[in-house]
Amino acid sequence: MALLFLLPVYVMAVNSLKPLDEIRNGNLLALPLAWTTEPWHVAWSTAQIGVQPVGLKPYFVNSFLIVVPAVALSALIGALNGYILTQFRFRGASLLFAAMLFSVFIPYQVVLIPMAKTLGLLGLAGSIAGLVLVNVVYGIGFTTLFFRNYYAAFPAELVRSARMDGAGFFGVLWHILLPSSGPMIVVTVIWQFTNIWNEFLFGASFSDYASYPLTVALNNLVNSSTGVKEYNVHFAGAFIAAVPTLVVYLVSGKYFVRGLMAGSVKG
Repeated sequence: MALLFLLPVYVMAVNSLKPLDEIRNGNLLALPLAWTTEPWHVAWSTAQIGVQPVGLKPYFVNSFLIVVPAVALSALIGALNGYILTQFRFRGASLLFAAMLFSVFIPYQVVLIPMAKTLGLLGLAGSIAGLVLVNVVYGIGFTTLFFRNYYAAFPAELVRSARMDGAGFFGVLWHILLPSSGPMIVVTVIWQFTNIWNEFLFGASFSDYASYPLTVALNNLVNSSTGVKEYNVHFAGAFIAAVPTLVVYLVSGKYFVRGLMAGSVKG
């Protein structure tokens, strides 16, 4: 099953290292007869993206400019929400959590028009900052769910002890809860990073040419018409787009299930 799952990765890798003539001759599973890294160079720096032959490099950077702040902000807000919903008892807390949980099931398409109007009013349409805002807002429901369930099983005695020692509202969160939230932080980062990095609809709807994320640029690369379909370049571009998520899973994937189980006991 692992070999079957990894077959698309193998196909992308070997065909991104072949000359175009070898791919046209068929047998996509064969190793290259003449190894070449030229498709990677073209995909990265000189491929036709729309009307400009700039490659994927600037859009790779754009995706990181979107993903890093969006993941950090959504995780921080989710931790704050989880802290409030579990450590404070106030009227309507359950209803508020249910409303935020409901947002997890809202399809992307439903929020396009109201989000477009909001970005227009804020002057963020077609910008990287606007895409950061969109992904943060859409991800808050997920991050709140993760941290709320994790903090619901957190020992209340530690929180009470910290308050007796003089820790304030943010002191408890910063010095007690967050340092103990490593597994859930890993889960949230992996989940949000993967979703935002691979997201296409928001990027296609709310960006312009200068702020395209990598997924939109890759789509334009594959669909740009230059007279010749350079499949080896397309494979290289797809692999470049997949590398960050593969690295994240390889580095921290073993903590993902551990973090989910840590928040599944109570909540």
